[in-house]
Amino acid sequence: MAIYRDGTRETITGDISDAWSAARTRGDGFLWIGLHEPTQEEFDLISSEVSLHPLAVEDAIKAHQRPKLERYDDTLFVVLKTLLYVEETSDIEIGEINLFLGHDFVISVRHGGANPLKEVRRRVESDPGLLAAGPSGVMYAICDAVVDTYSLVSYEVEHDLIALERRVFSGEQSDVTADIYSLKREVLEFRTAQDPLIPVLEEIVKGRVELCASNRELFRDVLDHLLRVDGKVDEHNELLSSALSAHLALVGSEQNKVAMQQNADMRKISSWAAIIAVPTLIAGVYGMNFDHMPELHWAYGYPLCLGTMAVAVLVVYRLLRGSGWL
Repeated sequence: MAIYRDGTRETITGDISDAWSAARTRGDGFLWIGLHEPTQEEFDLISSEVSLHPLAVEDAIKAHQRPKLERYDDTLFVVLKTLLYVEETSDIEIGEINLFLGHDFVISVRHGGANPLKEVRRRVESDPGLLAAGPSGVMYAICDAVVDTYSLVSYEVEHDLIALERRVFSGEQSDVTADIYSLKREVLEFRTAQDPLIPVLEEIVKGRVELCASNRELFRDVLDHLLRVDGKVDEHNELLSSALSAHLALVGSEQNKVAMQQNADMRKISSWAAIIAVPTLIAGVYGMNFDHMPELHWAYGYPLCLGTMAVAVLVVYRLLRGSGWL
C-alpha cells in the first residue's frame, strides 16, 4: 500500500482509513493497494472506504474469471489472466490479477504465483511518466508485464513443440500421442487466458475507456505484443495438430508394415505346410497295410513312391513360388 504524489512515493502511517484520507486530502495523488488472495474480511475494510460493486468484489475474491473490462459507475474492474511455465513438468499454471481503478486509487488483487507485482511497482516508481499517468499508468505497467510473460511462455511452448516434432520423426518406436495431447491442452489453456484480453485492449485503444484515454498509445503497444503472441499460439496449435496427424500416420504405417510382414510369414508357413502335406498324404495311403495295394510287392515300388513324392513336392513348390507365396 502506497500513496504516489508529484512523481514520488509517500510513506503511509496508520491503517487503510488513514491512507485514504491522506490520498484525498490534497487530491493530486493516488493510492495503490496490493492484495494477494484476500479474504472477505480484508475486502470489507476496503469497501468501507471506497464504494466497490459487490459483484466485482465477489469476482475478485473467488477469481476464475475470463479476462474482461467492466464499468461500475466511476470504477473500472479489469480481469487479467497470468501464466507461469513450470519447466520440470512443462505445464502452464494459470493465475489471475483483478484491478479496481478509480481517478485516485488502484486496488490490485492477485491470485496464484505468476506475475508478482513487486517488479511492476518498482518500474512505476522509477518512471515519472507512469506515475504522472496515475491509475491508468499502473494498469498499463501491469498489462505490459502480463503480456511480456505470455511471450516468454510462448517461447517455452515452442521449445517443447520442437522437441516433440523431433521425437515424432526420429524413427523411434515410442508412442508420443499422450505427450502431444498434453501439450495441445496446455496451448488451449494458454489461448483461453490470452485471447479474451484482445478485445479488452482494443476497447481501450479505441478511446472508449475514459480513465485510460490519455494513455492509448501505451496500450496500443501492449496490444501489438499481444497480437503477436496470439499469432504464435495459433501456429503452435496448428503445428501440434499436424504433428499428431503425422505421428498417427507413421504409427499406422508401422502397423501396416507389421501386418504385411505377418501376412507374408503366414503365407510362407501355409506354403510349407502344403508342401509337407503332399508326401504325408502318399505315405499315409501306403501305411494303411492293405494286401491289395498298387505296386505293393513290386521291387521298384519303393523308389517309385519316393520319386512320386519328390515330383509332387517339386510341382507344388514351383506353383507356390510362381504365385509369390514363397
